[in-house]
Amino acid sequence: MNHPKKEKTLVIIKPDGVQRGLIGEIIKRVERTGLKLVGMKMEVLSEKKLWDHYNKDDKWYLEKGTRILENRKRDGKKIEKDAIDYGKEIIGNVVKYMQACPVVSMVWEGNQAVSIVKKIVGVTEPSTSDVGTIRGDFTIDSYPLTEVDGRAVRNLIHCTDKAEESQREIDIWFDKKDLTSYRLVQEEILYDVNLDGILE
Repeated sequence: MNHPKKEKTLVIIKPDGVQRGLIGEIIKRVERTGLKLVGMKMEVLSEKKLWDHYNKDDKWYLEKGTRILENRKRDGKKIEKDAIDYGKEIIGNVVKYMQACPVVSMVWEGNQAVSIVKKIVGVTEPSTSDVGTIRGDFTIDSYPLTEVDGRAVRNLIHCTDKAEESQREIDIWFDKKDLTSYRLVQEEILYDVNLDGILE
């Protein structure tokens, strides 16, 4: 088992984050927590890579699609497909959105990397993300707007949701050779048990 300070998380700056010139700001927000950047690249994505990444099953599609059907019935909207197809359409829209332009993918390492990044990023829907989070501070998109427009939510950034998912996600985006193992001087302050050698 790895030491807690070696936990890794995947972060992807999505097309809207790239197009709005927020790459540096997003990196700065994560970097100043003390997490260490150990891998980074820019690429245009294949459809297969995205479907592999989102990795949803029929149960997920059915659950999300059922909710969409209920909302459409409540709002008196026409129902044109089965619940599972509405669920698949969610990921289909995300795949289309993620292929709009290059994205920047990164791997960050440090104690509780997954939960630290999630806290900085904010909840999935920007309009309900807290002030101080990346999504809360830099975008205004909402689920009702995406439903009207028939598209994916534009929320600037992807981050790993749970620690147990991080390795699977990282393996899709990075080869082991793409990740660099190195020491930052600041790790002495963050992790040295006794702060040895601080005083002269």
